[in-house]
Amino acid sequence: MRDLVVAMTGASGSIYAVRLLEVLLVAGRRVHLTISPSAATVLNKELGLKVNLQDFDARQLLPTEEELISHPLLQGLEGSHSGLSDFSSVFSDPQQGKIIYHHHSDFMAGIASGSFLTAGMVICPCSMGTLASIAGGHSENLIQRAADVHLKERRKLILVPRETPLSSIQLGNMQRLSEAGATILPAMPGFYHTPRTIQDLVDFVVGRICDHLEIEHKLFKRWGDATIEGD
Repeated sequence: MRDLVVAMTGASGSIYAVRLLEVLLVAGRRVHLTISPSAATVLNKELGLKVNLQDFDARQLLPTEEELISHPLLQGLEGSHSGLSDFSSVFSDPQQGKIIYHHHSDFMAGIASGSFLTAGMVICPCSMGTLASIAGGHSENLIQRAADVHLKERRKLILVPRETPLSSIQLGNMQRLSEAGATILPAMPGFYHTPRTIQDLVDFVVGRICDHLEIEHKLFKRWGDATIEGD
């Protein structure tokens, strides 16, 4: 299996990225991760996570369930399927996946080149500033450059914006990127799977990302699943 690229930028919705990383690691995928300074600020604001971009350790981003369960955003979670599980085994067992971190200004990273093969890239969450820069063909940091690489190499590029309302400029940028081959996958959870917690809503969006990465999962009940009726 080829590696995946995940980038986090400064839009609200950092919990989507944390959950996505969890799912990818449990699926045994190797993930190249890069984080913008604004994303680090949002992680601290929304989840109380302090990420050191100069001296990164995956434990800064993927805490134990006990550390996250007290946050108001995740109140009411029960069980390992609904909550964020303990990642101690992931850090010690290479068979469960691996995070390879790249600083956002490191253009020497493999993901900055089209010769570095990947199975796709996800920017989650994707800020409107990052989206506009990619639409304009800018490569001012590693995130923008890696996205540009995925477009030119015709590989999967999934952008997960979390913004509302949207201006005509923002909609135009999304259309331009969609026409260039990117998948615009807004963080818009469905409700037909009868969500009971915020984590259920998060899992719906992360599950849809995984669908487009062709990663099997059971994060939500699909439309047409007989178990939805009367549940």
